Amino acid sequence: MTAPKTTDTQFIELWDKHKSATKIAEIIGVTVRNVASRRRRLEAKHGVKLTGRGAYQAIQHNKTRHQLGVHDGVVLVFSDAHFWPGMRTTAFKGLLWAIHEFKPVAVICNGDAFDGASISRHARISWQQTPSVKEELNACQEALKEIEEAAKEAYYPVQLIWPLGNHDSRLESRLSQVAPEFEGIAGFTLKDHFPAWHPCWSCWIGDSVAIKHRWKSGVHATHNNTVNAGTSVVTGHLHSLKVTPFDDYRGTRWGVDTGTLADTNGPQFIDYLEDAPTNWRSGFAVLTMKDGELLWPEVVRKHSEDTLDFRGQLIDVSSY
Repeated sequence: MTAPKTTDTQFIELWDKHKSATKIAEIIGVTVRNVASRRRRLEAKHGVKLTGRGAYQAIQHNKTRHQLGVHDGVVLVFSDAHFWPGMRTTAFKGLLWAIHEFKPVAVICNGDAFDGASISRHARISWQQTPSVKEELNACQEALKEIEEAAKEAYYPVQLIWPLGNHDSRLESRLSQVAPEFEGIAGFTLKDHFPAWHPCWSCWIGDSVAIKHRWKSGVHATHNNTVNAGTSVVTGHLHSLKVTPFDDYRGTRWGVDTGTLADTNGPQFIDYLEDAPTNWRSGFAVLTMKDGELLWPEVVRKHSEDTLDFRGQLIDVSSY
């Protein structure tokens, strides 16, 4: 293989100066795709982030840690909605009910609202039919719009935060791989399609509650998350919907799994599960902050179609 005419150091210096794949391609006499590919390799090799300019740079900057700034009030956290065309699940209706009931200060979409079935890295299963990217984006926009409208009826502005999940990342990952020349063009990031929601990798309530899509895996993930983090940790990803307390000399903290807003037997999952049983539950979490402290987290669980199980009561959400 012929050695590149531009060294890694020179390439990084060029990027810091111009922040444009097109400009650098002109300078060193290669294609834009070649520049984009080398940029990704250097980021992985040297552990650096070669950010673009303008709107793209701002969007990337937002995908870090978001500080929620809530001292008192209710925060609703849902995850793994995997919104699918034509479906409004019981848990989704329950979330709308909870927004009206609790008037939260924030609603957090804790990852995987977008499924990305047609752009998965996994092979197609038999002749499985999946929605197009456009159909999925439309389904996400319709569902999140309902949440936005419900939030507007609260008695003060509700923060809408979206810690990104591994499925959410499929859109930008696919585009950055197959069409790197379009970097920075409107519509090529998930944020472009959901301007009301603030994207990040993690959302913090004070310095004691971390909310992110995933970390540890396995049946003991909620326990391992809080033990290893030293804080309360709220995750999705595993669809298990549960609260695990943990105490040590510093007091009590919690590991929370926010379950799935989807139907656990929905079309998003049915083929790859091969009709196997799952330890999954549909629902979401209710976090209550009092004087800067997280009280015992609660979960809202789907009991049956259009019925929730919460605080010892069955709640009808058929009207939502």
